[in-house]
Amino acid sequence: MSLTTQQINAIYKLYPNVISTIGDEAFDASGNQVAYDKATVQDYVDAHAYIAKRAAEYPPITDYIDGVVKGDQAQIDKYIADCLAVKAKYPKGVA
Repeated sequence: MSLTTQQINAIYKLYPNVISTIGDEAFDASGNQVAYDKATVQDYVDAHAYIAKRAAEYPPITDYIDGVVKGDQAQIDKYIADCLAVKAKYPKGVA
């Protein structure tokens, strides 16, 4: 079985001695296999799932920058409101 990108990132975050993964195995700098708790890794992934969900729905930053350049406060306010709506939709730590 292969790990997802999110699981691999979680392993690197939770187990700093891990420098590589192959399949579902993790290894340290000496090539030794590192045991990791799959449930802990999945808990980390679930707790951080909001990040990808938010990123997919945030409005483009160019909308904000365009508003700043034009001095259009209504456009800036709309961008901020849209971002806050996404944050409310996907709160931190909720899968």
